[in-house]
Amino acid sequence: MTAASRLRTVIADDEAPARATLRLLLDADPEIEVVAECRTGPEAAAAIRREAPDLVLLDVQMPGATGLEVAEALRGPDRPRVVFVTAHAEHALRAFDAEAVDYLLKPFDDERFARALQRAKTAVRERQALGLARQLGSLGAPDAPATAPPERIAVRDGGAVHLVEVGAIDWIGAQDYYAEIHAGGRSWLLRESLRSLEARLDPRRFARIHRASIVNVGRVRTLEPATHGDWTAVLHDGARLRVSRSHRHGLGALLGGAR
Repeated sequence: MTAASRLRTVIADDEAPARATLRLLLDADPEIEVVAECRTGPEAAAAIRREAPDLVLLDVQMPGATGLEVAEALRGPDRPRVVFVTAHAEHALRAFDAEAVDYLLKPFDDERFARALQRAKTAVRERQALGLARQLGSLGAPDAPATAPPERIAVRDGGAVHLVEVGAIDWIGAQDYYAEIHAGGRSWLLRESLRSLEARLDPRRFARIHRASIVNVGRVRTLEPATHGDWTAVLHDGARLRVSRSHRHGLGALLGGAR
């Protein structure tokens, strides 16, 4: 593997023995290149800005700023993937809200670390494939805005990356910390929160109908009244999705005024 294709990685932990352990484990992987080691939150933030890494391993409790604060400050489609390595189990939910790939509790064994690292490498490769898909999709349209909604979404399909046409998506549901994409009778799990994915989709084509689901409005065949002010969206493939009262007006506006 060439140096250019290795995943640039930053380690951040306030304890030197912990940094040494992580460095030892990462150095054994030929796909990883450690580009910085940091002791404090501000050092980690500066290293991320300077090195533009693919992957960051963050402790939670560090001087100056917590690892959670560092992760939550990351913005943009090219932000690195984050794995938390910490002794503090109570911050896991907040970590996954910050779109962490994994939450590794100390002490851990080599097998658990290997699983976390593999998840992280997969997430980085998916992001790289998505970036390539965006570049390919932009060819021939140099004036298209950089924030244009994607036409395809990269998802893992066995050992390969499958590019799902956004227009073919029927609906998307939340599955723990994943988004489950349903299209043409198939489904794929995407390591991305529903909220994050919703922000990338075209709001003229996709509507949040429930805290746990988004629908392609072009796939909605009928709306049926349910209970307590809720509705049921019946899709062309027969799928039946709950439309909560708080979201029905937004869907109705996209469907031409239905309430």
